[in-house]
Amino acid sequence: MGGRTRSGDAVRSRENVLIAVLSFAGIVMSLTQTLVIPLLGRLPEILGTSATNATWVVTVTLLSGAVAGPVMGRLGDLYPKKYVLIGCTAVMVLGSVLCALATSLWPMLIGRALQGMGIGVIPIGIATMRESLPAPRLPSAISFMSSSLGVGGALGLPAAAALAQYGSWQWMFWGSSALGAAIMVLMALRLESVPAAKPDGTLDVVGALGLAVALISLLLAVSKGADWGWTSGITGGLVVLAVVAFAAWGWWVLRHPSPLVDLRIAAHPPVLMTNIASVLVGMGLYAQLLVLPQVLQLPTATGHGLGQSMLAMGLWSAPGGLAMMAVSPLSARLIIARGPRPTLVSGALVIAAGYLAAVVLMGSPWGVMTAGIIISGGVGLAYGAMPALIMASVPHSEMGSANSFNTLMRSIGTTSSAAVIGVVLSQMTLDFEGIVAPTEAGFRVGLLIGGGVALVAAAVAATIPVNRARER
Repeated sequence: MGGRTRSGDAVRSRENVLIAVLSFAGIVMSLTQTLVIPLLGRLPEILGTSATNATWVVTVTLLSGAVAGPVMGRLGDLYPKKYVLIGCTAVMVLGSVLCALATSLWPMLIGRALQGMGIGVIPIGIATMRESLPAPRLPSAISFMSSSLGVGGALGLPAAAALAQYGSWQWMFWGSSALGAAIMVLMALRLESVPAAKPDGTLDVVGALGLAVALISLLLAVSKGADWGWTSGITGGLVVLAVVAFAAWGWWVLRHPSPLVDLRIAAHPPVLMTNIASVLVGMGLYAQLLVLPQVLQLPTATGHGLGQSMLAMGLWSAPGGLAMMAVSPLSARLIIARGPRPTLVSGALVIAAGYLAAVVLMGSPWGVMTAGIIISGGVGLAYGAMPALIMASVPHSEMGSANSFNTLMRSIGTTSSAAVIGVVLSQMTLDFEGIVAPTEAGFRVGLLIGGGVALVAAAVAATIPVNRARER
């Protein structure tokens, strides 16, 4: 009996280590996505470039992450996931080192693009958990891993703000490279090598290039349309290119024996509706990140700003990330007790309630923090449910690419949210001491849009067809 107990304890210990290593990796990778936000105002001076060019330091990370996600997911199906995870982390470390050494725009852009590719660790990590953990432990592990998409950004913001305000900006990149190196060592020592789920497949290079062209065209049009003009030739040309590229890519992958993304599976109603809900939840997550920090930092003399410093803004925002982490076990329990679909609906409704609270409470830092906690808690519930719905609906051999595609849908949601909220805030402005700032009405409209999108996400999630036997 004692031997069996010790054996069971050893197995559980290995499972705990796997969950801890992968979740830590996910948090660090998501942290790199928002690392430079507190530094944006200083980047033109640091890199010797214009403010417009400096915004590409954020945009290029989004683009590379969106393109690399499906590719990394497919590689995770074709090769042992342990080595794909280590390779993905190594790319992030290389990018961090390049950023730390950069003194001009192009090295920084290359480094940030490489950093963005690290986001592939999250969907591959979720697929690894599906292969390596027993069914009773999956909901909580996947909920925590999935929530790392938001946790890393929320917790990294105050740390990056402190470094930007009181230290050397290079420290944030040296820090992320050191964390990445530590993760690689942990993965090499503590993760087991599981045979590939689809060892006889091949990487569809043409499909990867076609998807890259389509996604980059679409995301550039959405993220830069406000700057270039929504009716400008370059924005319209990118939209047309995206439509043509997506059509050609779809024609290609439907005929390829080992496609980058299996569109027949992606069109399966449970997967399709989950991905649509993921776009909407991504929009709901990002709207608050565009509105609430600005409310906190605007001068009190505007009448609606709260006059907080960059560091204070990060600290007021950090509890949202902690809430997302804390809600992960609750999400897992709801998934086990009620199923992933009701959990996703509940998460979207909580997000909507958080936005309503933000409209009412935005007059004080405590109110903004409370609303952020509610919204982030709802995101934590929803993010735990989405991978569970995907994994219940796709074959084992497509787990990596299906989860990566779902992560891509969230990215498209956040990019779309940035475009929509950006237009609202840029159109509803006031002139404060020579600085153009959003009006209080603009902030409220942005918050109401976030809440409305969350309600639509709840309605879409409620229509997801789920095999009830598998759901429970």
